[in-house]
Amino acid sequence: MSREPYPSDLTDAQWERIEPHVPKPKPGGRPATVDRREIVNAIFYLVREGITWRALPHDFPPYRTVYHYFRLWRDDGTWQTIHDALRDETRQAAGREPSPSAAIIDAQSVKTVEQPATCRGYDGGKRVKGRKRHLAVDTLGLLLVVVVTAANVGDRTGARLVAGGLTHRFARLVTLFADAGYRSQPLTDWLRTLGGWTLEIVRGVTNRAGVRVEPKRWIVERTFGWLNRYRRLSKDYEAHPETSEVMILIAMTHLMARRVRK
Repeated sequence: MSREPYPSDLTDAQWERIEPHVPKPKPGGRPATVDRREIVNAIFYLVREGITWRALPHDFPPYRTVYHYFRLWRDDGTWQTIHDALRDETRQAAGREPSPSAAIIDAQSVKTVEQPATCRGYDGGKRVKGRKRHLAVDTLGLLLVVVVTAANVGDRTGARLVAGGLTHRFARLVTLFADAGYRSQPLTDWLRTLGGWTLEIVRGVTNRAGVRVEPKRWIVERTFGWLNRYRRLSKDYEAHPETSEVMILIAMTHLMARRVRK
């Protein structure tokens, strides 16, 4: 890398974790002229700093090239593969099994900008017009599943969508934790039928400082806090919900990769 590094750039050790999962140039045809690492760094820079594609600094590869690979890796599942591989490695480094036995689910409503009406709605509880991010995380706060919907989609409906993403992927999963907004006997029965999971509703407790704390739920709230550090996620700027989901995967991938301090 011949340029000055940006704060969002990957170190050599961090790139070593990601490189095996990044598709290599296809054989035949013209040789690749753009460094894969620089493409990944450019995408991380965009998500972290909250800029548009055209605003990428000129010492990165051309923005059209970077966007091409972003779309390509979004559509072929590369970003999902990279994210899941780093999550499993991060769990193992923390002394956990790759597959979690418990998950916490929650949702966050965010504003959108100039999106088609079919892609957004109004969350009356939060008074937000936009989209809703439905997350399932493990007990370390690492992302298991993300589903982005219009903001008017209820939490219980979102829980069913998230549960659909959990099936056949996490063999050890037994318990799902959620707040009182997910309390529903039909949902509880449906989850038990779908995956044999127990839905446990957490209840808040007041600590000695007089602060009300909800066990387990603070973990997913911390994950939302991590995502808030990535300025591209401050609102939902994407035209399609599936792109929003990938932007969240990229942010979490960057966060996990940077836990290697070398």
